[in-house]
Amino acid sequence: MNTMLRKSVLGIAGLAFTGGIFAGPIAAHADARPVEGKPVAVAVQADKPDTAKLIPHGVQGAQSKITLNDEQTTNAKAIIAATKKAGLPERAAVISIATSLQESKLENLGHLGDKNDHDSLGLFQQRPSSGWGTPEQITDPEYSTLAFEKGLKQVDGWQDMPLTEAAQTVQVSAYPDAYAQWEQQAADIVAQHWNS
Repeated sequence: MNTMLRKSVLGIAGLAFTGGIFAGPIAAHADARPVEGKPVAVAVQADKPDTAKLIPHGVQGAQSKITLNDEQTTNAKAIIAATKKAGLPERAAVISIATSLQESKLENLGHLGDKNDHDSLGLFQQRPSSGWGTPEQITDPEYSTLAFEKGLKQVDGWQDMPLTEAAQTVQVSAYPDAYAQWEQQAADIVAQHWNS
């Protein structure tokens, strides 16, 4: 047997023997008395998304922040759930939530009468007349998020773009730089709720 093969066989046999000693039958130690000691506190924290994944370019410009009510928090969680359903990463949720913060302050808006921007509805202010879906569809948080993210996936290199550029490419807003102001709050929301 050549030397290298013999060392490999002996190494595997040694690991198997050592593993048997340390992980051997529990019954062999059934008579052992329990070891008394102080309980050990173990801090368990759910993994939070890496900030570098959430805000890969750093925030751009002055940041805005609003206090969310229960409805807005529920809508943010619905956006996160839809993002996961679409199989997209945390960054897509940050872009989606920042977009919704700009468009509706995370409120699922119906028709606003004279204050309405044409026929814009829902979390992303999508328009039925522009092909986003029916009013019922685009006021459904999951549907509207998946529709927005479908558009996002069609943007080449969206993962590497500044947030405002990615959002604007999908939304085609009259105020293309406005999305940037919500990036930090959107990242904070995703960090808080992604694993909850």
